[in-house]
Amino acid sequence: MTHQQDNPNHEDDKDPDRSAAPDHENGKDADIVHLDTARAGRQPQSPADRSEPDTEDSPANTDGPVLEGAVVRVDQPSPTAADWRTALEAKARSRQPIVPLWLRSRAEAIETVRWISLHYLHVAGYQVSRVPLYGGRLTARAPRGFLRLVGGVIKWTFDLEGEPVRLAAVQKADPEAYLKLSRQRDTRVRLRTLVSITALVTLLIAGFIVADQTNPVQWMTLAIAIATLGILGKPADRPLINRAVVPSTVEKLTSDIVIRSLTVLGIAGINQAIAKNPKDAIRFVAPITRDGPGWRADIDLPYGVTVADVMDKRDRMASALRRPLGCIWPEGDSTIHEGRLILWVGDKDLSKTVVKSPLLKASSHDLFKGIPFGCDPRGRAVAVPVVEQNILIGSQPGQGKTASVRVLASGAALDPSAELWIHELKGTGDLDPHEQNCHRYVSGIEDEAIGYAADSLMLLRKEVMRRAAALKALPPDLCPDKKVTRQIADKRSLGLHPLVAIFDECQNLFAHAEYGDKAGEDAEFIIKLGRALGVILVLATQRPDKDSLPTGISANVTIRFCLRVAGQLENDMILGTSAYKNGIRATVFQPKVDAGIGYLLGATPMPKVVRTAYLDTPATQRIADRAHALRASTGALSGHALGETPEQHAPTFDLLADILAVVPPSEAKVWNEAVVDRLAELRPDIYGPWARLEGGAKTAQLTTALKPYGIKTMQVWGTPESGGKGANRIGVARDDITTAITHRDRGRGSSAAS
Repeated sequence: MTHQQDNPNHEDDKDPDRSAAPDHENGKDADIVHLDTARAGRQPQSPADRSEPDTEDSPANTDGPVLEGAVVRVDQPSPTAADWRTALEAKARSRQPIVPLWLRSRAEAIETVRWISLHYLHVAGYQVSRVPLYGGRLTARAPRGFLRLVGGVIKWTFDLEGEPVRLAAVQKADPEAYLKLSRQRDTRVRLRTLVSITALVTLLIAGFIVADQTNPVQWMTLAIAIATLGILGKPADRPLINRAVVPSTVEKLTSDIVIRSLTVLGIAGINQAIAKNPKDAIRFVAPITRDGPGWRADIDLPYGVTVADVMDKRDRMASALRRPLGCIWPEGDSTIHEGRLILWVGDKDLSKTVVKSPLLKASSHDLFKGIPFGCDPRGRAVAVPVVEQNILIGSQPGQGKTASVRVLASGAALDPSAELWIHELKGTGDLDPHEQNCHRYVSGIEDEAIGYAADSLMLLRKEVMRRAAALKALPPDLCPDKKVTRQIADKRSLGLHPLVAIFDECQNLFAHAEYGDKAGEDAEFIIKLGRALGVILVLATQRPDKDSLPTGISANVTIRFCLRVAGQLENDMILGTSAYKNGIRATVFQPKVDAGIGYLLGATPMPKVVRTAYLDTPATQRIADRAHALRASTGALSGHALGETPEQHAPTFDLLADILAVVPPSEAKVWNEAVVDRLAELRPDIYGPWARLEGGAKTAQLTTALKPYGIKTMQVWGTPESGGKGANRIGVARDDITTAITHRDRGRGSSAAS
């Protein structure tokens, strides 16, 4: 096909297989487009797929390099039938709930209704108590009101309000206008005089009627008259009724104010985006609304700006918003994207908010429902789940760490099915009120107290192993998920009730020269395996480092609460690796001022700032006394609470060394059940309960005990020691035990050297 460059109106140009070429002589250059290729633009064909071969006149036969292969368009995605559904699903993720959030939570709904009721009861009580004052004001203003009423009636009756207009007509020497206005006035005055006389006569008749009535009617009429005249006599600058609630002077949050606060942060990504596109750089994905005692703004930050960038400059934002630092609480919503900022600006400084614990008036508490811990900046109650969890609390001294532990201890004490072990390793007696409810209790910083706490961890480790076997032996209908439930916990005979062990100032234990290493191993074992068995560790420390808080512990706890800390290292030791980088920074809290405020992770779907409920010593004592009476009535007191003194410094043992002692080098592999029987002969007081287990529970007991050391069991061929046929059973290799001991001792040597 030959492309001509003649007159554009040439008849051959009507051929649909040709494209018109502009006149090059006129300077109008354009590309020559092959129509077949243009028509197949969305789905280009390779030369091999074309039905007609290329000819010398075709565009394929042109000067220049020849490109082989199919043409792939990467800038024009093909339409799909599901585009509309994808867009609809994106909108559905941000749709507003039909039922308000505060109505979806029973506790929050009750709290909201309670707050509204108390508010209006206060307003009503305030106004009722000032009724005599308002009556006196009305009486004092009644004479002025009477004069205003008489003057107003006279002015209205004789049309005095029109006098200036009539005088203006006289001054302009306009007799026609004056006569017209005068006739209009005469008509009005006649009608209004009749109305005024009628009203006056009516009032006189009503006065005579009231005079003949009883005193109550007369006093009521007089009160109405005085009130009416008093209202008419009210000065413009002095209201009659006082305000029960002084209106807030806090400025309403608007989009302009939010943008102003983000602009002054000095974040390059925000400033550049606003400079290029001031209108759409910061997008508000929802209207700014009231959310509890404050305002909420949902914002999409400019591309490349994360919520962490904003949270790092919270103090500047507070300055831009002209609010106290405790009123500004930005947070992210990573479920949408890292640039979604939820800015909540409160009316009141969170540091000045006093949170009352529901435990103060509770007669009992169910530990399986979590422990009411405090509230978030929006005033919403926050509960900490305890069952199947382990909790780590950290802060600098004086930031409310022990007060947080008190809340958890009080919640556990009010559940009579829970066994409470408390180790207060500071020696100040902050948790003494709950001593009367504890199975084990110690308060002190001396070596004896530290040794007692180490013994507790050793006993807890044995308890975990016992519970593992006991839980496995339960029938599937009672325990289908192989974890402790409320139903199982209530069966006290099973010994699978919740066991809450609190270690306050645990750094004094884990950093101890004599007990620290073994205590750290036991705690790590309990944290890894005891969670589903009802054994719960609550650890609190004011010195979070690798020596005071072993990494195996800090890495495996499920719930973390971090109050004010000094730097990034301490922040990530408590809240987890990269928490500081992700904008979860407990360093933003002010020393002393923000005591009791911290970041809570693991208890809620997203990290949350929480102010803990405050329980002082007298309040804690009242809760402890109530819990003691409850436990005494249900027979749940045991151990220390009954005056028993369990043996301290129980004989320590090394499981791996004991296995090597009973398995000679000549036995490369041996059955688990044979090892357990030999261990029971070696240490009956420790391994005797293992040997008394039936069936596969004995084998499983040793398998569970070896897991923390990284030792895996295997199929071992052997014969019973009493004789019989050979069989494959679960066993362990002696070399694995030796290797584990070598690695453990090498790690201890490195720690000691450092």
